[in-house]
Amino acid sequence: MANRIYTSSRPDVWTSPRPHRDASLRYAAHGPIRSMYEPTLFERLLRHLRF
Repeated sequence: MANRIYTSSRPDVWTSPRPHRDASLRYAAHGPIRSMYEPTLFERLLRHLRF
């Protein structure tokens, strides 16, 4: 039984760099950049109560 080897002229997707995307396209797809840290509801309430 002969082993068949599959070859393709196209490079693997995981080895090729991703193409550049315009910032406006990224914003339209994913929305604004959000902080890694988001205050809890309690922290937000305390922030508004400070003098």
